[in-house]
Amino acid sequence: MFKSTTESEITNAIVSNFAEDMKQFANTDVIIIGGGPSGLMAARELSNNGVKTLIIERNNYLGGGFWIGGYLMNTVTIREPGQNILEELSIPYQQFKDNLYTACGPHACSKLISAACDAGAKILNMTNFDDVILKNNEVKGVVVNWTPVSNLPRQITCVDPIALESKLVIDATGHDAVVVKKLEEKGVVDKLPGYGNMHVEKSEDQVIEKTSLIYPGLIVIGMAVSTTYGLPRMGPTFGAMLFSGKKGGKIALEQLSEKEIKI
Repeated sequence: MFKSTTESEITNAIVSNFAEDMKQFANTDVIIIGGGPSGLMAARELSNNGVKTLIIERNNYLGGGFWIGGYLMNTVTIREPGQNILEELSIPYQQFKDNLYTACGPHACSKLISAACDAGAKILNMTNFDDVILKNNEVKGVVVNWTPVSNLPRQITCVDPIALESKLVIDATGHDAVVVKKLEEKGVVDKLPGYGNMHVEKSEDQVIEKTSLIYPGLIVIGMAVSTTYGLPRMGPTFGAMLFSGKKGGKIALEQLSEKEIKI
């Protein structure tokens, strides 16, 4: 049934294609750290507008918490008007009651991943964010390493990371907010307040409102916004994640346009 090939040809195909991809990743328009729902939405928005976009994800899978709802149950909830994005992505959903909708997590997540990939977003998974590239008080890229290397005890490994340059970086790392925290560590932004208690109605609106350029070259989206600004957490509902990612993509487009004008 299958045509003939060899093990070495399979290895060559993997190595050759990955090497070609890495050449492209070395200098990208926008790097998104975190491949959860907000990061994927931002990637789709940017890629649909012709922006060279790379998602860096520390796990071997994309989607973050969008695969499941709360308590290991895979029904996800979306509040009005989040169902509009579900329709945009052709994700089936049901109305549970006024203003509240449900969808199958695996179906919704796989559709969103597909939409980002179909738009042209590229993915570098099993890759851990290590540091930012800072030049002239502006974020100009990131430093990364393989996730397994980053998780090994320091005393038994010494593997240098690599640097990837970009015009913009988006922190979509959820409550961890690892990119913004790296700037906090360097003393270039104020101490982060961390996220607050759960309050769905306040959190979702405020996360979208506060999605913004937090530092030259760095945009914060999704639950990283909550940690950055001390907002309430929202729990297992995902409308704000999708809208925040879309807004973050639009902010990035505006920033790229301004950079082009300056050039």
